[in-house]
Amino acid sequence: MKLFDAPNTAVERDAFAATRGTIFDIQRFSINDGPGIRTIVFFKGCPLHCNWCANPESQRASPELMISYANCLHCGECVAICPEHALTLRNDTLRLDRAHCTAFGECVDGCPTNALRIAGRVVSAGEVLREVERDAAFYANGSGGLTLSGGEVLQQPEFAFALLQLARAHGIHTTVETCGWSNANNVTRVLSQADLILFDIKHWDANLHADATGRSNARILENALLASQLGVPMIVRTPVVPDFNDNVYDMRAIGQLVRAMGLSEMHLLPYHTYGVPKYAALDRTYTLPHTSVAPARLQEIQNALEQLGLSVRVGG
Repeated sequence: MKLFDAPNTAVERDAFAATRGTIFDIQRFSINDGPGIRTIVFFKGCPLHCNWCANPESQRASPELMISYANCLHCGECVAICPEHALTLRNDTLRLDRAHCTAFGECVDGCPTNALRIAGRVVSAGEVLREVERDAAFYANGSGGLTLSGGEVLQQPEFAFALLQLARAHGIHTTVETCGWSNANNVTRVLSQADLILFDIKHWDANLHADATGRSNARILENALLASQLGVPMIVRTPVVPDFNDNVYDMRAIGQLVRAMGLSEMHLLPYHTYGVPKYAALDRTYTLPHTSVAPARLQEIQNALEQLGLSVRVGG
């Protein structure tokens, strides 16, 4: 049962439509992160900083400049335009002083090779819904819909709540993907409005979780239990990361937590390095090895979890 009713007056709908938040992407025609064909709205800002994160541009809450250094012609156009003088060109190398960059985007407009782009923009819930509704024909059979992802959705609870309310008023199925690090009020208020919860549990051990993500998992596990009691279908998702949790012992421990919450389904998300180029574009260093988890190891983990009575899928 939903704890809040969908907006049923024009005034309520207008209020939700005006609510603003910061996103860094809207991905259409996705077949991951929920059933059917999804439109995924990626929220900007995350309390975790997982060292395998494929979307490092999602971590900081404010917009930021990304630079494709391979596409830079060293023409100096962006340097001349930047009002904060945050860009410099020395010895045919473009450098950015991120402490002074305001990410307003003048430099992006002046770049002849599209080597610069701003990750993050402030939008209203109404603007997002209008874009989501462009794909309404794909949701008509009830197998697709809107997915809120991140970053972390619960970092912008009012924006998330408004989007979920508007989507429900328009008959659109909603999924929320969350790392679960927030306060209990946000968990209850936002996740109770979804039609499906995808809850990430990355490790059972608090210290190992903190080493890899910057946060203990204590609050996350508390919120996972809370979310599992909201009456909304919930699936636990776990990234399978080399030298972190890619073994039967750790995965069985997570699986036992899932079973203890009364849940029956897990998704395993194999580690990949697709996001590595983004680290360079943000002047950050990617610290993990460029390896993958062997299919045989994934199968071994899947078998162990299924022996606990869980339905297990590899992939999102």
